[in-house]
Amino acid sequence: MSDEFSAFVAHYIDSNQSRFTALSDAIWDHPETRFTETFSADLLATALEEEGFAVERGVGNIDTAFIASFGSGKPVIALLGEYDALAGLSQQSGCATPDPLVENGNGHGCGHNLLGTAALAGAFAVKAWMTQQGLPGTVRFYGCPGEEGGSGKTFMVREGLFDDVDAALTWHPEGFSGMFNTSTLANIQAAFHFKGVAAHAANSPHLGRSALDAVTLMNTGANFLREHIIQEARLHYAVTNTGGSSPNVVQADAEVLYLIRAPELDQAENIYQRVINIARGAALMTDTTLTLRFDKACSNYVPNRALERVMYGYLCEYGIPDYSASERQFAHEIRQTLSKEDLQNAKLNIARTGGAAGKAWVAALGDKQLMDEVAPYCESDEVMYGSTDVGDVSWIAPTAQCFTPCFALGTPLHTWQLVAQGRTPIAHKGMCLAGKTLAATAIALLSDSALLENAQQEFRQVREQQPYHCPIPAGVKPSPLA
Repeated sequence: MSDEFSAFVAHYIDSNQSRFTALSDAIWDHPETRFTETFSADLLATALEEEGFAVERGVGNIDTAFIASFGSGKPVIALLGEYDALAGLSQQSGCATPDPLVENGNGHGCGHNLLGTAALAGAFAVKAWMTQQGLPGTVRFYGCPGEEGGSGKTFMVREGLFDDVDAALTWHPEGFSGMFNTSTLANIQAAFHFKGVAAHAANSPHLGRSALDAVTLMNTGANFLREHIIQEARLHYAVTNTGGSSPNVVQADAEVLYLIRAPELDQAENIYQRVINIARGAALMTDTTLTLRFDKACSNYVPNRALERVMYGYLCEYGIPDYSASERQFAHEIRQTLSKEDLQNAKLNIARTGGAAGKAWVAALGDKQLMDEVAPYCESDEVMYGSTDVGDVSWIAPTAQCFTPCFALGTPLHTWQLVAQGRTPIAHKGMCLAGKTLAATAIALLSDSALLENAQQEFRQVREQQPYHCPIPAGVKPSPLA
């Protein structure tokens, strides 16, 4: 697949690479967790305004969400950007040993400094082509906060912000170049707070009612539940309040946060109800009071094969970045910090996206640390055992995603090793590759109504089989990380 505009896009993004790199690095330098991304959101929104986009801030009743638009009328093509970081992953850049910049500080352990900036680069390139050619339609950049544990896009979907979108495009940093063409797990996150009665643990324990005991019993019950749910489901928890640090006090307050995942939303909802019953049982056993707080949820991702084929064509056309000897050396140093299991898991994830050809491709990789070709593509029925709030967008509009190589193969997400690579030339090159792929795909959809109609026809067929309902109830508000 080769078009006049694909060369234009490549030249535009290459010519402005230093600008995009500076934006990405500034976000890396200011890691902000869910719904507190004030610096990052303002940085990107301001850059879009300066480029001539009309920006609406604070959309969907979320302070750090925004929409930037250029053009008018149909079709409306959305590019999705994220910019939130993770807690506890602070790390020096370009360093192959764990060395936090700030002890227990935040860090971009999922590469969202790259994710949002590449989508912005793509939007800039689309605008430049539309302006030069007088191309009708609308390109939008969606500033989406709180993907990590917040499901920001799901809240935005609930508020109707994607209702008029004709197609949505996004990507994710990875260790390889290929398509994000598998479904994902739907999830539900909720906090279970137990209220008891404090007492002297030695002199009058009989007067106390331990909320910490309730949390312990709930976690024990959930551990037994794991045997009796489908294999693909996941239960995760974090004790967010133990009630204090004094063992001679019967703890009167305690809380545990649960994340429930399953391939389909109704499966996750069924397991969630069973977890609630376990919590009620724990409260009964300890004579404590249970308060439930629904935190967030997101739907499983629905791939759109028509869009994927278009995006994959441009991903292959742009190919793999060239790497310097120093970049390869740093990738080698990072690889030495990874386990054999890390590499095996990365290869398994790649194979899921490529079917039989993907398995053969992975088998031939050997000990490569940086990729030299694009992974094969197939219409995979596999499940990626993670979750993304892009899932809810995919239930509202045809959606496609790709991966580009931004770090050494085998690097797990949500680790110090990924943070260490997120501000390096390896990451910058993968980011610009993603920007080119997003831009070329968007222009193709704006230019060729048949491509867009194919994607929408496929989307309508899926929706006819199963209607969408937002998994976050009305009244639940986005909440920052506690």
